[in-house]
Amino acid sequence: MTKQWRIAGINFSHMHMGDLLRNVVDHPDAELVGICDENHAAMQPAIETLEIDESVVFTDYEKCMETAKPDLVILCPPTGEHALWVERVAPYGAHLFVEKPFAASLSDADRMIAAVKQPGQRMMINWPIRWEPCCYTAWQLIDEGVIGDIIETHYYGGNRGPLYHGADKIEHAPSAEDKQNSWWYKLDAGGGSLRDYLGYGVTIGTWFNGGQKPIEVTAVMSGTPGIEVDEHSITIARYENGLSKFETRWGTFTDPWTNQPQPKCGFVIRGTQGTISSYDYERTVRVQTHERPEGYDHPAAPLPEGECNGIEYAITRLSQDLPIEGPLSPEIARIGQQIIETAIQSAEAKRTLKLIE
Repeated sequence: MTKQWRIAGINFSHMHMGDLLRNVVDHPDAELVGICDENHAAMQPAIETLEIDESVVFTDYEKCMETAKPDLVILCPPTGEHALWVERVAPYGAHLFVEKPFAASLSDADRMIAAVKQPGQRMMINWPIRWEPCCYTAWQLIDEGVIGDIIETHYYGGNRGPLYHGADKIEHAPSAEDKQNSWWYKLDAGGGSLRDYLGYGVTIGTWFNGGQKPIEVTAVMSGTPGIEVDEHSITIARYENGLSKFETRWGTFTDPWTNQPQPKCGFVIRGTQGTISSYDYERTVRVQTHERPEGYDHPAAPLPEGECNGIEYAITRLSQDLPIEGPLSPEIARIGQQIIETAIQSAEAKRTLKLIE
């Protein structure tokens, strides 16, 4: 008999919670047994959209965990509270599915890793772009050796801003007051474009390059007067075999899932034997090799059956006792966090820094 996975969603601070709960509701082997946020109003859109019964709605996480007894918990708190919430929930023994980014700091990431210590318990970090066929296809081609060893990664990532869209990408034009009142624009909560999007670039980039770490990092940031976090950052990472660049932007001309802005959001990867460009949400990736220097469009292949989104991946991997791999693994995500930590300190110090261990 197929196991029914009992899943709960705790803390609705990140708008991706609604999308993830939809994935739970749509999965034949999943049962949504609880949702929880101290602010009931934060859950109301999901309650109405997904027709969630009030009997599984909680405002106290302890009561939620004790009553619902989930096998897997989705966590979507502010970035600055990721470690706190993992430490609160992990002792109950459930597997943890943490929405990106990994953490607000390297020390917080290490706290999260240390908190997951129950026998067989696992933690996954969800990077939504991982579920785009173009991103997965780029990794497949790299893994097959089509462009040789990776020597450069160029990344541009962002959107118009985090308050422009909620669950299901419903649009909303934020006011200056909206920004001032939102955790996304508060430094102590882990806000800012660098903390929001650099994790995508360096974590997926580390997956692409086989787990290589840079030697040193240089970063600069800029923002809007009156806003305490950055809205634009550029990070240069020096590896043993060359330089890679990662740029983040809140304030792109358009959102990439609607109309790709210029520059396009996505990755350009250079290897010893060729190049690949993988732009977000596109149906093909562009490949150059020595045999075909003029380049060609390679179709973005469907994701493996049972692994088409983060919830599917988690259930498949846990059901079959398979390892958590790539950017979802704490091992790869921690390397990304090292780069982020170094970039933040580099931007503040206005100088190049050695990678923080």
